[in-house]
Amino acid sequence: MLDAQPGDLNERSRARALAHLAEHEVDVVVIGGGITGAGVALDAATRGLSVALIEARDLASGTSGFSSKLVHGGLRYLAKGDVALAWESAVEREALMRRIAPHLVHPRAFLVPRFARGSLRRGLGGAGAAARTAATRPGPLDGRLGDALTEVGVRLADVLRAASGLPARYLPRPRRVDARAAKQLAPALRDAGLRGGLVYWDGAVEDDTRLVVALARTAARHGAHVVTGCRAVRASDREVWIDGGPGAHALVRGRTVINATGVWAGEFAPSLSLAPSRGTHLVFPAAVFGHPEAVITAPVPGHFGRYVFVLPQASGLCYLGLTDEPAPGADGHDPGVPEHDIDFLLDIASASLARPLRREDMLGAFSGLRPLVRRRPRSGASAEGTGSPAGADSASASRRHLVLDEPGHPITVTGGKLTVYRQMAEEAVDAALHRMGESPRACPAVTRRVPVLGSPGSWPRGASPQRPERLGRPEAAEAGAAAIARLVRRYGWEAHRVAALATADPGLAEEVAPGAGVTGAEVAFAVLAEGARTIDDVLARRTRLALQPELAAAARARVAELVERFR
Repeated sequence: MLDAQPGDLNERSRARALAHLAEHEVDVVVIGGGITGAGVALDAATRGLSVALIEARDLASGTSGFSSKLVHGGLRYLAKGDVALAWESAVEREALMRRIAPHLVHPRAFLVPRFARGSLRRGLGGAGAAARTAATRPGPLDGRLGDALTEVGVRLADVLRAASGLPARYLPRPRRVDARAAKQLAPALRDAGLRGGLVYWDGAVEDDTRLVVALARTAARHGAHVVTGCRAVRASDREVWIDGGPGAHALVRGRTVINATGVWAGEFAPSLSLAPSRGTHLVFPAAVFGHPEAVITAPVPGHFGRYVFVLPQASGLCYLGLTDEPAPGADGHDPGVPEHDIDFLLDIASASLARPLRREDMLGAFSGLRPLVRRRPRSGASAEGTGSPAGADSASASRRHLVLDEPGHPITVTGGKLTVYRQMAEEAVDAALHRMGESPRACPAVTRRVPVLGSPGSWPRGASPQRPERLGRPEAAEAGAAAIARLVRRYGWEAHRVAALATADPGLAEEVAPGAGVTGAEVAFAVLAEGARTIDDVLARRTRLALQPELAAAARARVAELVERFR
């Protein structure tokens, strides 16, 4: 039903990878199938190294699937005076938007509303009065002084954008707007005290899990052996013991091993000290915010440069986030959403809105853990990058990444942000080459110019890109046109492969549940080409229906039927 292509991940490719790894040593074994691990696998594979990528559950099943979906140029880092980190982000954003994943990473307008000093209403959510007062107490940089400093930072970020080589046609230059224009961009803003705003542009990814899956599939296309559902139970500098369930224990051997397990990195790096930070988002219908045309940045009074964001999504949803709270001991796959996180987000956002947000407005919530590096490793280990001092709060902690090379242990790469995954991967593979006695200069990274599957230039050799003409039955042409536009936005040129499944079986053109906006063809493609093995792989990551629990429950039976059929 689906013509197989290099890079397709499914049960057959997984079985082949396990069989190969049982008999052969590879150059690099990568532990962890998040954005960093997938990036490492692609970097190594495109340098001509043999690669194994081992993931305990599913691709992007940890932190990488619960980000704010921003590919940003580091404005927040400029507010903290970290120009080097902001520059690194700007450079990596340019590569993502122009060459690596232009079908997934798009320009997004941001509105920084300007309110008269002290005019933000106090939060009206469920937090106690003392908490609400503390959360909205004006600080010395609130009001006009803070507005002026914010504009300086935004315009400096635009200088970095230009210096990185990203033209203004991708990210237009910032501009001031009056109160009327601000309300047109964000109709839900409160009128009282609103003086106007500042509009700037940054990058946003259509779906963070789709980026991770695309990276892993592109690595597989270049020869990487990708295995999900196999947990690394022990690892040394050259061996990884994996557990894939009953009767599926195996030893994977490599010339070197790279630990890219995010918040779990300390399990394989004894000297590493991490301080996990929880980032929580709430999910709303876009109508609650008047269908905003820009990201609304709601300032956290008393904390210059810190905001919560109302992030419009193409799916008709808005995410409100995010928190930045220490979460020691939390489950990296399911850190939970504490009540005080919900109260904080509702209160801070409500202070900028005409109508206070209510819990009953919410459709759902999600959270993820950031692996912040708390302190440097002990003496004797080779490390690139810096961590944060012990005791630093999560919001002010450094987002710099760390590559740690300790003799007898896997090379560890952790910390950082989604935007700079490629640079992190490059440094990790450089360290692996040094370990293998080879020079990175003789085998340099090429990933800055390698498009992921779905992007322009990634189609099979000798083929030309195709845009599907319709999806399903001809009489549903109007609805099909909207569905095709959505597929192209999410799958790039591979949208024609998804549509071909619906052409072969028109029943797959139907939604998996009324109002889901996800067709059976997408579920089939997830299983046949994107490595989905379970119902939750599809609901939580390939389609994101799990972000709306009621919709996910309605779709579950149909998704289960399709997973069973195509697996």
